[in-house]
Amino acid sequence: MRVLVTGSEGYLGCLLGPALAQRGHDVVGLDTGFFTNGWLYNGVERTTSTLLKDVRDVTVEDLRGFDAVVHMAELSNDPLGDLLGEVTYAVNHHGSVRLATLAKEAGVSRFVHMSSCSVYGVADGVVDETSPTNPQTAYAVCKELVEKDVSALADDTFSPTFLRNATAFGASPRMRFDIVLNNLSGLAWTTGEIAMTSDGSPWRPLVHALDIGKAIRCVLEAPREAVHAEVFNVGSDEQNYRVRDIAEKVAAAFPGCTTSFGEPGADNRSYRVSFAKIHSQLPGFSCDWDADSGARQLQEVFSRTAMDASTFTGRGHTRLKQLEHLLTTEQLDPELFWRTR
Repeated sequence: MRVLVTGSEGYLGCLLGPALAQRGHDVVGLDTGFFTNGWLYNGVERTTSTLLKDVRDVTVEDLRGFDAVVHMAELSNDPLGDLLGEVTYAVNHHGSVRLATLAKEAGVSRFVHMSSCSVYGVADGVVDETSPTNPQTAYAVCKELVEKDVSALADDTFSPTFLRNATAFGASPRMRFDIVLNNLSGLAWTTGEIAMTSDGSPWRPLVHALDIGKAIRCVLEAPREAVHAEVFNVGSDEQNYRVRDIAEKVAAAFPGCTTSFGEPGADNRSYRVSFAKIHSQLPGFSCDWDADSGARQLQEVFSRTAMDASTFTGRGHTRLKQLEHLLTTEQLDPELFWRTR
């Protein structure tokens, strides 16, 4: 299968491309290059061919000849949505729907969109793919809108699939330290202390970056009828954790690390998710990682690379800091297009 992976130079994308190539797929990457200065370690092969282009500039000709598009190239996480406002909708919602529309026009038969469990927002009890959504941020609202608008494109020739990923964690050369388990691991390594200002009571489902890649591979290789216009929560029931539990698991993987907690926080997002559907309906999928093994993996990577505090807190591995730098230095215009475009 010939596969275009957008966001191929990102946290997930740099792991996915080589994994798909190892399965025999012909993989081409597409990335605008916002985060190219953040590379934590070697040992992962790069996607052999990468089109350097903003997803909003993709043409139908760019997409011809592909059997599938895996779409990851969006502005990721909630602080970015708060900072960038309408640009988030231009990229994450309108840009994604435009890409899917062009893919269908180009004859691409499968479109895999990276959605998020954050669409559930605040929920009582356990939610599944049939539960009402309740997005609390621009990032999550865009995910919901893309699911709705791209689903409408599904027909006998175009099969979109939506993967509502739990919060990702785990090692990647394009490391991200702005997501919960990775951030806590960085604190444990560089300070020996996880001092939380909240009580850590909200629930968060987690899933390892490599297990997200595995889900994508399973979708691409599944019979069409198993994934056509389907939504799958990506993770496992065992990996619904309270944030304080995540902190304690991380501390256990970093000898000598201490933890402390504060009062209930202002962040009301809390949800537990059922992952029964993906385990029963997507052939070949299961999770190989959990929070304990992921924290141990990060401890080994930090030790092997002698990671220091400046790397952990620097802009190379934090999305918001890097984009603020590119805007401040006027390398990007206010709509996040390169000024040399």
